[in-house]
Amino acid sequence: MNYARRPGIDSEALMRLVARERESFTTTHAESARLAKLSAEHWLNGVPMHWMRDWSTPHPLFVRKARGVELEDVDGNTYLDFCFGDTGSMFGHSPPAIARALAETGAMGITSMLPADRVARVGEKLARMFGLPFWQMTQTATDANRAALRWARAITGRQRMLVFDGCYHGTVEETLVRALPDMNDKGGTRARAGLVGMNHDVSVTTDAVQFNDIAAVERVLSRSRTAAVIAEPVMTNIGMVLPEEGFLHKLRELTRRLHVLLIIDETHTLSTARGGYARA
Repeated sequence: MNYARRPGIDSEALMRLVARERESFTTTHAESARLAKLSAEHWLNGVPMHWMRDWSTPHPLFVRKARGVELEDVDGNTYLDFCFGDTGSMFGHSPPAIARALAETGAMGITSMLPADRVARVGEKLARMFGLPFWQMTQTATDANRAALRWARAITGRQRMLVFDGCYHGTVEETLVRALPDMNDKGGTRARAGLVGMNHDVSVTTDAVQFNDIAAVERVLSRSRTAAVIAEPVMTNIGMVLPEEGFLHKLRELTRRLHVLLIIDETHTLSTARGGYARA
């Protein structure tokens, strides 16, 4: 609504447009509205995960099915999906081969809590595809990052992490920081707005510098107190910020020279190539 008060913008016309669009949305999404009301009785903000409500619509869409690049909501409206989820954007929604594999596996048993006969073959294929020899399964990308940071501290005996300002690594507490404006080349941090319920000061565990600033990275790592650098190979949470030519190679060389582990988080960049940036 702040845009309505800017010079050159007809605020009354803008508000009429907003009201018209909201009315149109409500009229064509009556079943979603009904489900939103019912869901609000048992789900925070009426959705299973809070970010599903991060839209400007009067209520969230409730999806009936998603295939390929299309969504269909419970009111029968069909959309070309330019948002996707992290997985849908890589392979499309419900790829037939994946859907068949899930159905076949489900019929054979899901929760045996023992390795299946395909485990060795899958491990071999993962190692060949990504160029990384050892693997461990987790339930989410956040779980994977949290486990990797714990291993980094255990292996190095150091406690601090280095992240890039504006990064996305899920809800790992050590990464929910922002660089201090007057310290962004030295690693000073503060907790992100909205980070509540923490039992420790994240500035004690984490340094943050600007992406592509290899000199700042070296200044922080030269203190010999950093266990690992965790990095998206392309920044994805503040728009798309590409690495400058040679930055990732310099980062790899620098972390090896200063005996710091490098964690490449490809939650959002796995689709860049077969094997992702990690293979390269």
